[in-house]
Amino acid sequence: MPDSFSPTEWITTKEAAELTGYTDARFRQLAGKGIIVAKKRGRDWFLDKRSVLEWAESMKRLGKQKHSPYRE
Repeated sequence: MPDSFSPTEWITTKEAAELTGYTDARFRQLAGKGIIVAKKRGRDWFLDKRSVLEWAESMKRLGKQKHSPYRE
């Protein structure tokens, strides 16, 4: 079965950090927990750019609520 990995649709954690202002460590954490769509290639994470932007936008919409342990 061929691998459907297309590098044009994926970005590195460093690129995601530069794009959104969050740290690359945060994106590794999100990828590991399955919160954003990601694939691990060797030691590196590749993140679906759309998933990264959607997550960053949702954090922006939440504002201060993003820190609340009681949010849904």
